[in-house]
Amino acid sequence: MAVAQQKSKPAAKPNSTPKGKMQMHRRSRTGCYTCRLRRKKCDEGSPSCTACKHLGLRCEYKRPMWWSNNDQRRLQKDNIKMIIKRKKLTEKTTSATNQVMDTGAETPPGLSHSLPTSATFSDPLDRTRSASIDSQLSLFDMNAPPHIADYTAYNAQMHSSHSQYASMYPEFSPYEIDVKTERQMFVNDIPTRRESTISTFSTYHPPPPPEAMLPSFPVDNEWDVTYDERRESLSEENLNTNLFDFCHGPPTTVRQVAIELDEGDQRLLDHFVSDVLPTVFPILETNQHGSARTDYVLPALQSNKCYLHCCLSIAAQHCKATLNIQGEQIDNDIMRHRYATISELCEALNRDTNHSEILEATLAMIFFQCSVGRLDDSLPDIPWHQHFQAAISLVQKLELNRMVSESHDLMSFNMTLTAWIDILGSTIQGRAPTFAHTYREKHLSPTNSSLGLRELMGCEDRVMYLISEIACLEALKKDGMDDIQLCQHVHALGDQIGLTEIGDPGPKIPFNANGVLSPKQLSKNMTAAFRIAARIYLCSLVPGFSPSQASCVGLVSKLTQALEFIPSGQVGFDRSLVWVYLIGGSVSTMDSPFRTFLEERLLALGDLANFGSFGRVACLLKEVWSHVDGRLSPGGGEAHYVSWRDVMQMKGWDFLLI
Repeated sequence: MAVAQQKSKPAAKPNSTPKGKMQMHRRSRTGCYTCRLRRKKCDEGSPSCTACKHLGLRCEYKRPMWWSNNDQRRLQKDNIKMIIKRKKLTEKTTSATNQVMDTGAETPPGLSHSLPTSATFSDPLDRTRSASIDSQLSLFDMNAPPHIADYTAYNAQMHSSHSQYASMYPEFSPYEIDVKTERQMFVNDIPTRRESTISTFSTYHPPPPPEAMLPSFPVDNEWDVTYDERRESLSEENLNTNLFDFCHGPPTTVRQVAIELDEGDQRLLDHFVSDVLPTVFPILETNQHGSARTDYVLPALQSNKCYLHCCLSIAAQHCKATLNIQGEQIDNDIMRHRYATISELCEALNRDTNHSEILEATLAMIFFQCSVGRLDDSLPDIPWHQHFQAAISLVQKLELNRMVSESHDLMSFNMTLTAWIDILGSTIQGRAPTFAHTYREKHLSPTNSSLGLRELMGCEDRVMYLISEIACLEALKKDGMDDIQLCQHVHALGDQIGLTEIGDPGPKIPFNANGVLSPKQLSKNMTAAFRIAARIYLCSLVPGFSPSQASCVGLVSKLTQALEFIPSGQVGFDRSLVWVYLIGGSVSTMDSPFRTFLEERLLALGDLANFGSFGRVACLLKEVWSHVDGRLSPGGGEAHYVSWRDVMQMKGWDFLLI
């Protein structure tokens, strides 16, 4: 009988033959090697096929070296499994963490004031407006540098048993799970033969985290939710990488700096390009992938002699601070190029030509100082706001403020940089921005509202326009606006800030599952931080304001939580948030978590925390805290609130803290 049963097995062959014929298909020999390794159909798109482009894989039509080696092919497949497992596990962990977040946190009162008193910091509408930020708790340690794994970009082969889901979930890649089964035979309680097999299963469900309890029933709509999240991440809006007109010809990928200099100045130029330039526009470099460096700064170094001397002076300052170089030689280099910059500017202004070159050199003298130098640098220099007066005249002569109100394909980079300095610089000086009317028109425009500020410095343009309006309101307060009218304007601006939060789910981790930074999410996180700082700035205008009020304490706490979603460390973006740290830190109380958080960020920055505007604002905040905490009260007794502007005036500091 046993023999008969064994011979009956081949009868199943005819049934398997049609199945095999159904699966046969004509294989393409011209598809990319990535799809061929994954055994997936390739549409042979150029320069990348749809599958590789969609999954972020490297599409190779030229025969790669690993293709001829079986061991390397096997290694690629192992990498595929690890990539998918880590990606899915990260998504599952993030989803589980978001569910644990407390959505019922108490929202600090808003900015509704019917009478000129600070005791009415309450607005039920503001609780709804700010709920998106309040619901985000500090569950993530963003102080450590993000772990970016360098994997070969591949994906796993889709198991044939899931082919019916391919049309339903085209962006999805299933999990591959290896299950090892061991079997051992015992004869008279003595182990004899031992067998071990490994089976690979494919599923769309990610594996549970360690020590998690397995569900006894499938979760309703789990695939749909996961698919929607994946589709949203893949269809993320890209920031415009060709937004600015850099005034130096068409964009290019490579530019060579060919300038004849003596040996000492050549070292300074090399130091500027390699060490200073990457720290000047970190947000813009993230969005534009280096075009600001190749299409703006490097061409200006070659064609603009005034700009060149300015950059060499900045490089000498950076060398002195970072390399701790002391002596007359380095000071002479700083002052020599600083004097040459001023001389070239004066000659160009007398010629009254090449206004664009003069403007970019003037802006460089203002803005580059924010990235270099120490607080104790006592070398003489012209204050930034005097340079900015010249920049304002050049902008008006070039009519850039009028041109940005019109619709253009490219945005003037010089005007965008001017607006950044103008808006935040006005808050430093306590005056109205020079081009406040232009920003107001852009804010009210339904179709042409962008000035490029989000791409340049990270904050949404409309939030920056509202900061400009708050600065105008502070100027009106200084001119004698009555308290009732002041509080009405405060309430109206508070509502306007709330409108910018509509549809914003709040800060999130700005890295995707592969550890790659998302420029759009980084911009959203930075906008959230600027928005809260703008609320604090607005609250400080209310008569009788005190940092110890519950509304202010709550806003500072919210700001701390939002800042935790900004990458820290030397490759982070804390140095782009100097104004936010100034506004929030100046009203933080002794027991505020903001102070501990700032200390952690300073440690993460290392030596960079002592340079530029970030080092200056850190020293300023410590001085403010010493007054607020009552240890160095200028008028005697315990100090409740001391303005950071008063401290700067007492110390004789004249900084641009942006």
